[in-house]
Amino acid sequence: MTGEGLLEDAGLLSPVRAGTAVEAAVGDRAWLQAMLDAEAALARAQAGLGTLPEEAAAAITEAARAERFDLRALALASRETANPVVGLVQALTAQVRAIDPKAADYVHRGSTSQDIFDTGAMLVAARALRLIRADLARTAQALAGLARTHRDTLMPGRTLALHAVPTTFGLKAAGWRALVLDADARLARVLDEGLPVSLGGAAGTLAGYLEYADIDRPEVAADTENPYLDRLVDAFAAETGLARPVLPWHALRTPFADLAAALAFTAGALGKIAVDVQALTRTEVGEVAEPTAAGRGSSSAMPHKRNPVLATLIRAAALQVPVIAAGLTQCLVTEDERAAGVWHAEWQLLRECLRLAGGAAHTAVELAEGLEVRPGRMRENLDLTGGQVVSERIAARLAPHLGKAAAKQLLTEASTAAADGGQPLGTVLAAMSGHGLDRDEIARLCDPAGYSGAAGALVDRALAGVPQPDPQSPPPGSTA
Repeated sequence: MTGEGLLEDAGLLSPVRAGTAVEAAVGDRAWLQAMLDAEAALARAQAGLGTLPEEAAAAITEAARAERFDLRALALASRETANPVVGLVQALTAQVRAIDPKAADYVHRGSTSQDIFDTGAMLVAARALRLIRADLARTAQALAGLARTHRDTLMPGRTLALHAVPTTFGLKAAGWRALVLDADARLARVLDEGLPVSLGGAAGTLAGYLEYADIDRPEVAADTENPYLDRLVDAFAAETGLARPVLPWHALRTPFADLAAALAFTAGALGKIAVDVQALTRTEVGEVAEPTAAGRGSSSAMPHKRNPVLATLIRAAALQVPVIAAGLTQCLVTEDERAAGVWHAEWQLLRECLRLAGGAAHTAVELAEGLEVRPGRMRENLDLTGGQVVSERIAARLAPHLGKAAAKQLLTEASTAAADGGQPLGTVLAAMSGHGLDRDEIARLCDPAGYSGAAGALVDRALAGVPQPDPQSPPPGSTA
Protein backbone atom coordinates (compact mmCIF):
# COMPACT_ATOMS: atom_id res chain seq x y z
CA MET A 1 0.00 0.00 0.00
CA THR A 2 1.29 3.45 -0.86
CA GLY A 3 1.98 6.09 1.77
CA GLU A 4 -0.79 8.23 0.33
CA GLY A 5 -3.18 5.31 0.60
CA LEU A 6 -2.31 4.92 4.25
CA LEU A 7 -3.22 8.57 4.80
CA GLU A 8 -6.65 8.31 3.23
CA ASP A 9 -9.61 9.09 5.48
CA ALA A 10 -12.00 6.43 4.21
CA GLY A 11 -14.57 6.84 6.97
CA LEU A 12 -13.59 3.68 8.85
CA LEU A 13 -14.18 5.41 12.20
CA SER A 14 -17.12 7.45 10.94
CA PRO A 15 -19.45 4.98 9.20
CA VAL A 16 -22.46 7.31 9.30
CA ARG A 17 -21.00 9.34 6.45
CA ALA A 18 -19.05 6.61 4.63
CA GLY A 19 -20.11 6.40 0.99
CA THR A 20 -22.65 9.23 1.18
CA ALA A 21 -22.97 12.11 -1.25
CA VAL A 22 -22.13 14.64 1.44
CA GLU A 23 -18.83 12.87 2.16
CA ALA A 24 -17.73 13.50 -1.42
CA ALA A 25 -19.11 17.05 -1.35
CA VAL A 26 -16.84 18.05 1.54
CA GLY A 27 -13.75 15.95 0.77
CA ASP A 28 -10.32 17.39 0.03
CA ARG A 29 -10.85 17.39 -3.72
CA ALA A 30 -14.22 19.12 -3.36
CA TRP A 31 -12.64 21.73 -1.09
CA LEU A 32 -9.83 22.27 -3.59
CA GLN A 33 -12.36 22.71 -6.38
CA ALA A 34 -14.32 25.20 -4.31
CA MET A 35 -11.22 27.34 -3.76
CA LEU A 36 -10.45 27.17 -7.47
CA ASP A 37 -14.06 28.14 -8.19
CA ALA A 38 -13.56 31.17 -5.94
CA GLU A 39 -10.41 32.20 -7.81
CA ALA A 40 -12.12 31.81 -11.18
CA ALA A 41 -15.25 33.66 -10.05
CA LEU A 42 -13.17 36.55 -8.72
CA ALA A 43 -11.33 36.83 -12.03
CA ARG A 44 -14.59 36.83 -13.99
CA ALA A 45 -16.06 39.44 -11.66
CA GLN A 46 -13.06 41.71 -12.16
CA ALA A 47 -13.15 41.14 -15.91
CA GLY A 48 -16.83 42.05 -16.01
CA LEU A 49 -15.96 45.41 -14.46
CA GLY A 50 -13.15 46.01 -16.91
CA THR A 51 -10.27 45.74 -14.42
CA LEU A 52 -8.94 42.43 -15.72
CA PRO A 53 -8.68 41.23 -19.34
CA GLU A 54 -11.47 38.93 -20.47
CA GLU A 55 -8.95 36.49 -21.96
CA ALA A 56 -7.13 36.32 -18.60
CA ALA A 57 -10.35 35.47 -16.81
CA ALA A 58 -11.04 32.78 -19.41
CA ALA A 59 -7.59 31.26 -18.94
CA ILE A 60 -7.93 31.27 -15.14
CA THR A 61 -11.35 29.63 -15.39
CA GLU A 62 -9.99 26.98 -17.75
CA ALA A 63 -7.08 26.22 -15.42
CA ALA A 64 -9.25 26.08 -12.27
CA ARG A 65 -10.03 22.37 -12.38
CA ALA A 66 -9.08 20.22 -9.41
CA GLU A 67 -7.86 17.31 -11.54
CA ARG A 68 -4.95 19.47 -12.72
CA PHE A 69 -3.48 19.69 -9.21
CA ASP A 70 -1.60 17.38 -6.83
CA LEU A 71 -3.61 17.36 -3.61
CA ARG A 72 -0.86 15.82 -1.52
CA ALA A 73 1.74 18.29 -2.75
CA LEU A 74 -0.56 21.19 -1.91
CA ALA A 75 -1.18 19.76 1.55
CA LEU A 76 2.54 19.40 2.23
CA ALA A 77 3.22 22.91 0.92
CA SER A 78 0.61 24.31 3.28
CA ARG A 79 2.81 23.35 6.24
CA GLU A 80 5.14 26.17 5.23
CA THR A 81 2.39 28.80 5.06
CA ALA A 82 -0.23 27.52 7.56
CA ASN A 83 -2.94 27.52 4.89
CA PRO A 84 -3.44 25.79 1.54
CA VAL A 85 -4.16 28.89 -0.55
CA VAL A 86 -0.57 30.19 -0.90
CA GLY A 87 0.61 26.98 -2.54
CA LEU A 88 -2.58 26.75 -4.54
CA VAL A 89 -2.09 30.23 -5.99
CA GLN A 90 1.44 29.30 -7.06
CA ALA A 91 0.23 26.08 -8.67
CA LEU A 92 -2.73 27.83 -10.33
CA THR A 93 -0.44 30.52 -11.69
CA ALA A 94 1.73 27.85 -13.28
CA GLN A 95 -1.32 26.19 -14.83
CA VAL A 96 -2.57 29.52 -16.19
CA ARG A 97 0.87 30.39 -17.55
CA ALA A 98 0.84 27.18 -19.57
CA ILE A 99 -2.46 28.25 -21.14
CA ASP A 100 -1.75 31.98 -21.55
CA PRO A 101 1.52 33.43 -20.23
CA LYS A 102 0.12 36.97 -20.06
CA ALA A 103 -2.85 35.83 -17.97
CA ALA A 104 -0.63 34.49 -15.19
CA ASP A 105 -0.09 37.98 -13.79
CA TYR A 106 -3.82 38.31 -13.09
CA VAL A 107 -4.22 35.27 -10.85
CA HIS A 108 -5.36 36.17 -7.31
CA ARG A 109 -5.15 39.87 -8.15
CA GLY A 110 -5.60 42.05 -5.08
CA SER A 111 -6.74 39.07 -3.07
CA THR A 112 -5.58 37.34 0.09
CA SER A 113 -5.68 33.73 1.22
CA GLN A 114 -8.65 34.17 3.52
CA ASP A 115 -10.81 35.65 0.77
CA ILE A 116 -10.33 32.53 -1.30
CA PHE A 117 -10.48 29.97 1.49
CA ASP A 118 -13.55 31.43 3.20
CA THR A 119 -15.40 31.84 -0.08
CA GLY A 120 -14.48 28.26 -0.91
CA ALA A 121 -15.74 27.15 2.50
CA MET A 122 -19.06 28.85 1.86
CA LEU A 123 -19.31 27.11 -1.53
CA VAL A 124 -18.59 23.74 0.10
CA ALA A 125 -21.17 24.44 2.80
CA ALA A 126 -23.79 25.51 0.26
CA ARG A 127 -23.32 22.33 -1.77
CA ALA A 128 -23.45 20.15 1.35
CA LEU A 129 -26.52 21.91 2.77
CA ARG A 130 -28.46 21.31 -0.43
CA LEU A 131 -27.76 17.59 -0.11
CA ILE A 132 -28.75 17.59 3.56
CA ARG A 133 -31.95 19.52 2.89
CA ALA A 134 -32.94 17.06 0.16
CA ASP A 135 -32.55 14.20 2.63
CA LEU A 136 -34.49 16.08 5.30
CA ALA A 137 -37.32 16.61 2.83
CA ARG A 138 -37.52 12.88 2.12
CA THR A 139 -37.40 12.09 5.83
CA ALA A 140 -40.18 14.58 6.59
CA GLN A 141 -42.32 13.11 3.82
CA ALA A 142 -41.87 9.59 5.19
CA LEU A 143 -42.68 10.74 8.72
CA ALA A 144 -45.82 12.48 7.48
CA GLY A 145 -46.92 9.15 6.03
CA LEU A 146 -46.26 7.38 9.32
CA ALA A 147 -48.16 10.06 11.23
CA ARG A 148 -51.15 9.81 8.92
CA THR A 149 -51.22 6.00 8.84
CA HIS A 150 -50.89 5.71 12.61
CA ARG A 151 -52.95 8.74 13.60
CA ASP A 152 -54.98 6.62 16.01
CA THR A 153 -52.55 3.79 16.73
CA LEU A 154 -52.47 3.63 20.53
CA MET A 155 -49.22 3.17 22.41
CA PRO A 156 -47.96 3.93 25.89
CA GLY A 157 -46.74 7.43 26.47
CA ARG A 158 -43.60 7.23 28.59
CA THR A 159 -42.12 9.77 30.98
CA LEU A 160 -38.94 9.16 32.96
CA ALA A 161 -38.79 5.73 31.25
CA LEU A 162 -42.16 4.57 32.70
CA HIS A 163 -45.69 4.34 31.30
CA ALA A 164 -47.47 7.64 31.79
CA VAL A 165 -50.74 8.01 29.82
CA PRO A 166 -51.75 6.67 26.39
CA THR A 167 -50.62 8.46 23.27
CA THR A 168 -50.54 7.50 19.59
CA PHE A 169 -47.67 6.56 17.36
CA GLY A 170 -49.04 9.06 14.86
CA LEU A 171 -48.43 11.89 17.31
CA LYS A 172 -44.92 10.66 17.99
CA ALA A 173 -44.15 10.54 14.25
CA ALA A 174 -45.68 14.00 13.79
CA GLY A 175 -43.38 15.28 16.52
CA TRP A 176 -40.35 13.76 14.81
CA ARG A 177 -41.42 15.41 11.57
CA ALA A 178 -41.77 18.78 13.31
CA LEU A 179 -38.16 18.55 14.46
CA VAL A 180 -36.99 17.68 10.95
CA LEU A 181 -38.90 20.66 9.54
CA ASP A 182 -37.39 22.93 12.21
CA ALA A 183 -33.93 21.73 11.23
CA ASP A 184 -34.63 22.29 7.56
CA ALA A 185 -35.90 25.83 8.25
CA ARG A 186 -32.66 26.67 10.06
CA LEU A 187 -30.53 25.28 7.25
CA ALA A 188 -32.65 27.15 4.69
CA ARG A 189 -32.06 30.46 6.46
CA VAL A 190 -28.34 29.88 6.50
CA LEU A 191 -28.30 28.73 2.89
CA ASP A 192 -30.41 31.63 1.64
CA GLU A 193 -28.94 34.44 3.71
CA GLY A 194 -25.94 33.36 5.74
CA LEU A 195 -23.31 32.07 3.30
CA PRO A 196 -21.51 35.15 1.97
CA VAL A 197 -18.53 35.63 -0.28
CA SER A 198 -15.41 36.74 1.52
CA LEU A 199 -13.76 39.80 0.05
CA GLY A 200 -11.58 41.90 2.30
CA GLY A 201 -8.03 41.89 1.04
CA ALA A 202 -5.03 41.80 3.33
CA ALA A 203 -6.68 43.35 6.40
CA GLY A 204 -10.33 43.81 5.56
CA THR A 205 -10.06 47.17 3.75
CA LEU A 206 -10.13 45.84 0.15
CA ALA A 207 -7.17 48.15 -0.53
CA GLY A 208 -5.45 45.75 -2.92
CA TYR A 209 -8.52 45.37 -5.12
CA LEU A 210 -8.97 49.12 -5.28
CA GLU A 211 -5.29 49.73 -6.00
CA TYR A 212 -5.17 47.35 -8.94
CA ALA A 213 -8.39 48.85 -10.30
CA ASP A 214 -6.83 52.30 -10.06
CA ILE A 215 -3.76 51.09 -11.97
CA ASP A 216 -5.74 49.43 -14.76
CA ARG A 217 -8.88 51.57 -14.94
CA PRO A 218 -8.50 54.76 -12.87
CA GLU A 219 -11.81 56.10 -14.08
CA VAL A 220 -13.61 52.99 -12.77
CA ALA A 221 -11.82 53.14 -9.44
CA ALA A 222 -12.67 56.83 -9.05
CA ASP A 223 -16.38 56.49 -9.85
CA THR A 224 -18.20 57.73 -6.73
CA GLU A 225 -21.71 57.25 -8.11
CA ASN A 226 -21.10 53.54 -8.70
CA PRO A 227 -18.31 52.65 -6.26
CA TYR A 228 -16.02 50.02 -7.68
CA LEU A 229 -15.78 47.97 -4.51
CA ASP A 230 -19.56 47.69 -4.19
CA ARG A 231 -19.78 46.58 -7.78
CA LEU A 232 -16.95 44.09 -7.30
CA VAL A 233 -18.55 42.47 -4.26
CA ASP A 234 -21.90 42.31 -6.07
CA ALA A 235 -20.28 40.76 -9.14
CA PHE A 236 -18.34 38.24 -7.06
CA ALA A 237 -21.51 37.25 -5.20
CA ALA A 238 -23.35 36.83 -8.49
CA GLU A 239 -20.57 34.67 -9.95
CA THR A 240 -20.53 32.35 -6.95
CA GLY A 241 -24.23 32.33 -6.08
CA LEU A 242 -23.37 33.32 -2.52
CA ALA A 243 -24.70 36.22 -0.46
CA ARG A 244 -23.25 39.73 -0.38
CA PRO A 245 -21.84 40.64 3.05
CA VAL A 246 -22.26 44.12 4.52
CA LEU A 247 -18.64 44.12 5.71
CA PRO A 248 -15.57 41.99 5.14
CA TRP A 249 -15.74 39.21 7.74
CA HIS A 250 -12.21 37.92 8.15
CA ALA A 251 -12.44 38.42 11.92
CA LEU A 252 -16.25 38.51 12.16
CA ARG A 253 -17.07 34.82 12.10
CA THR A 254 -20.86 34.92 12.06
CA PRO A 255 -21.17 32.69 8.96
CA PHE A 256 -19.25 29.86 10.61
CA ALA A 257 -21.11 30.27 13.92
CA ASP A 258 -24.47 30.23 12.13
CA LEU A 259 -23.50 27.08 10.27
CA ALA A 260 -22.40 25.47 13.52
CA ALA A 261 -25.69 26.24 15.24
CA ALA A 262 -27.85 25.01 12.37
CA LEU A 263 -25.87 21.80 11.91
CA ALA A 264 -25.86 21.07 15.65
CA PHE A 265 -29.64 21.48 15.77
CA THR A 266 -30.06 19.27 12.70
CA ALA A 267 -27.98 16.48 14.22
CA GLY A 268 -29.83 16.80 17.51
CA ALA A 269 -33.24 16.70 15.85
CA LEU A 270 -32.33 13.50 14.00
CA GLY A 271 -30.78 12.14 17.18
CA LYS A 272 -34.12 12.46 18.98
CA ILE A 273 -35.70 10.19 16.37
CA ALA A 274 -32.83 7.76 16.66
CA VAL A 275 -32.95 7.46 20.44
CA ASP A 276 -36.72 6.95 20.37
CA VAL A 277 -36.34 4.17 17.81
CA GLN A 278 -33.63 2.55 19.91
CA ALA A 279 -35.91 2.57 22.95
CA LEU A 280 -38.93 1.27 21.07
CA THR A 281 -36.97 -1.51 19.37
CA ARG A 282 -35.72 -3.09 22.61
CA THR A 283 -36.54 -6.79 22.88
CA GLU A 284 -38.88 -6.27 25.82
CA VAL A 285 -40.63 -3.34 24.08
CA GLY A 286 -40.64 -4.40 20.42
CA GLU A 287 -43.00 -1.68 19.19
CA VAL A 288 -40.96 -0.81 16.10
CA ALA A 289 -38.16 -2.37 14.07
CA GLU A 290 -35.64 -0.96 11.66
CA PRO A 291 -35.86 -1.88 7.97
CA THR A 292 -33.98 -5.05 7.15
CA ALA A 293 -31.08 -5.49 4.74
CA ALA A 294 -28.77 -8.41 4.12
CA GLY A 295 -26.15 -8.57 6.85
CA ARG A 296 -27.33 -5.42 8.59
CA GLY A 297 -27.39 -5.41 12.36
CA SER A 298 -25.61 -8.71 12.80
CA SER A 299 -23.58 -9.29 15.92
CA SER A 300 -20.05 -10.69 15.81
CA ALA A 301 -20.90 -12.98 18.73
CA MET A 302 -24.69 -13.43 18.92
CA PRO A 303 -26.39 -14.79 15.78
CA HIS A 304 -29.90 -14.06 17.07
CA LYS A 305 -29.41 -10.30 17.25
CA ARG A 306 -30.52 -7.67 14.71
CA ASN A 307 -29.11 -4.47 16.09
CA PRO A 308 -30.69 -1.07 15.32
CA VAL A 309 -27.70 0.13 13.34
CA LEU A 310 -29.37 3.02 11.51
CA ALA A 311 -30.49 4.62 14.74
CA THR A 312 -27.08 3.91 16.24
CA LEU A 313 -25.29 5.69 13.39
CA ILE A 314 -27.59 8.71 13.66
CA ARG A 315 -27.29 8.90 17.44
CA ALA A 316 -23.50 8.72 17.28
CA ALA A 317 -23.45 11.66 14.88
CA ALA A 318 -25.94 13.57 17.02
CA LEU A 319 -23.66 13.25 20.03
CA GLN A 320 -20.63 14.51 18.12
CA VAL A 321 -21.87 17.45 16.08
CA PRO A 322 -22.92 19.77 18.96
CA VAL A 323 -19.54 19.28 20.63
CA ILE A 324 -17.65 20.03 17.43
CA ALA A 325 -19.97 22.96 16.68
CA ALA A 326 -19.07 24.46 20.04
CA GLY A 327 -15.50 24.71 18.76
CA LEU A 328 -16.69 26.73 15.77
CA THR A 329 -18.69 29.05 18.02
CA GLN A 330 -15.63 29.47 20.22
CA CYS A 331 -13.74 30.75 17.17
CA LEU A 332 -15.83 33.92 17.29
CA VAL A 333 -13.27 35.01 19.89
CA THR A 334 -10.62 36.09 17.39
CA GLU A 335 -8.18 38.93 17.77
CA ASP A 336 -7.18 41.74 15.41
CA GLU A 337 -8.05 41.67 11.71
CA ARG A 338 -6.97 38.05 11.39
CA ALA A 339 -6.03 35.59 14.10
CA ALA A 340 -3.13 33.18 14.17
CA GLY A 341 -4.60 29.74 14.70
CA VAL A 342 -8.26 30.61 15.28
CA TRP A 343 -9.25 30.82 11.61
CA HIS A 344 -7.14 27.75 10.96
CA ALA A 345 -8.91 25.80 13.70
CA GLU A 346 -12.29 26.17 11.98
CA TRP A 347 -11.59 24.23 8.83
CA GLN A 348 -11.66 20.63 10.00
CA LEU A 349 -14.40 21.37 12.52
CA LEU A 350 -16.69 22.70 9.81
CA ARG A 351 -16.04 19.76 7.53
CA GLU A 352 -16.72 17.26 10.30
CA CYS A 353 -20.00 18.99 11.22
CA LEU A 354 -21.10 18.95 7.59
CA ARG A 355 -20.29 15.35 6.92
CA LEU A 356 -21.64 14.02 10.22
CA ALA A 357 -24.91 15.95 9.95
CA GLY A 358 -25.09 15.00 6.29
CA GLY A 359 -24.47 11.34 7.08
CA ALA A 360 -27.16 11.41 9.76
CA ALA A 361 -29.66 12.98 7.34
CA HIS A 362 -28.84 10.40 4.68
CA THR A 363 -29.33 7.58 7.18
CA ALA A 364 -32.57 9.07 8.52
CA VAL A 365 -34.15 8.73 5.08
CA GLU A 366 -33.73 4.97 5.10
CA LEU A 367 -34.85 4.70 8.71
CA ALA A 368 -38.03 6.75 8.24
CA GLU A 369 -38.98 5.24 4.90
CA GLY A 370 -38.55 1.66 6.08
CA LEU A 371 -39.52 1.77 9.75
CA GLU A 372 -41.69 -1.20 10.74
CA VAL A 373 -44.46 -0.24 13.18
CA ARG A 374 -46.10 -2.92 15.36
CA PRO A 375 -49.50 -1.74 16.64
CA GLY A 376 -50.26 -5.12 18.18
CA ARG A 377 -47.21 -4.98 20.40
CA MET A 378 -48.02 -1.39 21.31
CA ARG A 379 -51.44 -2.46 22.53
CA GLU A 380 -49.97 -5.38 24.48
CA ASN A 381 -47.58 -3.03 26.23
CA LEU A 382 -50.36 -0.55 26.88
CA ASP A 383 -52.20 -3.26 28.82
CA LEU A 384 -49.21 -4.16 31.00
CA THR A 385 -50.28 -1.93 33.88
CA GLY A 386 -53.79 -3.34 34.01
CA GLY A 387 -55.46 0.01 33.47
CA GLN A 388 -53.16 2.08 35.69
CA VAL A 389 -52.03 3.96 32.61
CA VAL A 390 -55.36 5.86 32.82
CA SER A 391 -55.29 6.55 36.57
CA GLU A 392 -55.06 10.28 35.81
CA ARG A 393 -58.39 10.07 34.01
CA ILE A 394 -60.14 8.22 36.84
CA ALA A 395 -58.78 10.64 39.43
CA ALA A 396 -60.24 13.51 37.42
CA ARG A 397 -63.64 11.78 37.34
CA LEU A 398 -63.56 11.05 41.07
CA ALA A 399 -62.54 14.57 42.08
CA PRO A 400 -66.09 16.05 41.84
CA HIS A 401 -67.33 13.32 44.19
CA LEU A 402 -64.46 13.13 46.67
CA GLY A 403 -62.37 16.24 46.21
CA LYS A 404 -59.06 16.37 44.34
CA ALA A 405 -56.78 15.30 47.22
CA ALA A 406 -59.05 12.47 48.36
CA ALA A 407 -59.48 11.22 44.80
CA LYS A 408 -55.73 11.11 44.27
CA GLN A 409 -55.25 9.30 47.58
CA LEU A 410 -57.89 6.69 46.68
CA LEU A 411 -56.30 6.08 43.27
CA THR A 412 -52.88 5.76 44.87
CA GLU A 413 -54.18 3.12 47.26
CA ALA A 414 -56.08 1.31 44.49
CA SER A 415 -53.04 1.31 42.18
CA THR A 416 -50.83 -0.08 44.92
CA ALA A 417 -53.34 -2.79 45.74
CA ALA A 418 -53.70 -3.67 42.06
CA ALA A 419 -49.95 -3.91 41.59
CA ASP A 420 -49.45 -5.96 44.77
CA GLY A 421 -52.32 -8.32 43.99
CA GLY A 422 -51.65 -8.64 40.26
CA GLN A 423 -55.15 -7.44 39.46
CA PRO A 424 -56.47 -4.89 36.95
CA LEU A 425 -57.07 -1.46 38.43
CA GLY A 426 -60.74 -1.63 37.37
CA THR A 427 -61.28 -4.81 39.39
CA VAL A 428 -59.84 -3.24 42.52
CA LEU A 429 -61.87 -0.05 42.08
CA ALA A 430 -65.08 -1.98 41.51
CA ALA A 431 -64.58 -3.71 44.86
CA MET A 432 -64.12 -0.41 46.66
CA SER A 433 -67.05 1.66 47.86
CA GLY A 434 -67.72 5.32 48.38
CA HIS A 435 -66.40 6.63 45.09
CA GLY A 436 -69.70 6.96 43.24
CA LEU A 437 -68.75 5.03 40.09
CA ASP A 438 -70.53 1.87 38.91
CA ARG A 439 -68.85 -1.09 37.27
CA ASP A 440 -69.75 -0.09 33.70
CA GLU A 441 -68.42 3.42 34.22
CA ILE A 442 -65.19 2.05 35.74
CA ALA A 443 -64.73 -0.31 32.77
CA ARG A 444 -65.26 2.55 30.32
CA LEU A 445 -62.83 4.82 32.13
CA CYS A 446 -60.17 2.11 32.32
CA ASP A 447 -60.10 1.57 28.55
CA PRO A 448 -56.91 3.29 27.25
CA ALA A 449 -58.57 3.82 23.86
CA GLY A 450 -60.77 6.48 25.42
CA TYR A 451 -57.90 8.51 26.82
CA SER A 452 -55.64 9.63 24.01
CA GLY A 453 -56.70 13.22 24.47
CA ALA A 454 -56.25 15.47 21.44
CA ALA A 455 -53.63 13.21 19.84
CA GLY A 456 -55.59 12.74 16.61
CA ALA A 457 -56.43 16.41 16.28
CA LEU A 458 -52.80 17.36 16.92
CA VAL A 459 -51.69 15.01 14.14
CA ASP A 460 -54.25 16.61 11.82
CA ARG A 461 -52.94 20.04 12.72
CA ALA A 462 -49.35 18.99 12.09
CA LEU A 463 -50.25 17.54 8.68
CA ALA A 464 -52.51 20.37 7.56
CA GLY A 465 -51.61 21.18 3.96
CA VAL A 466 -49.53 18.04 3.44
CA PRO A 467 -50.68 16.34 0.20
CA GLN A 468 -52.40 13.01 0.56
CA PRO A 469 -50.39 10.02 -0.71
CA ASP A 470 -51.15 8.16 -3.90
CA PRO A 471 -53.92 5.64 -3.01
CA GLN A 472 -52.05 3.02 -5.07
CA SER A 473 -48.97 3.32 -2.85
CA PRO A 474 -48.70 1.08 0.23
CA PRO A 475 -48.96 2.98 3.52
CA PRO A 476 -45.67 3.54 5.37
CA GLY A 477 -45.05 1.35 8.39
CA SER A 478 -46.27 -2.18 8.95
CA THR A 479 -49.61 -2.89 10.59
CA ALA A 480 -48.38 -6.18 11.98
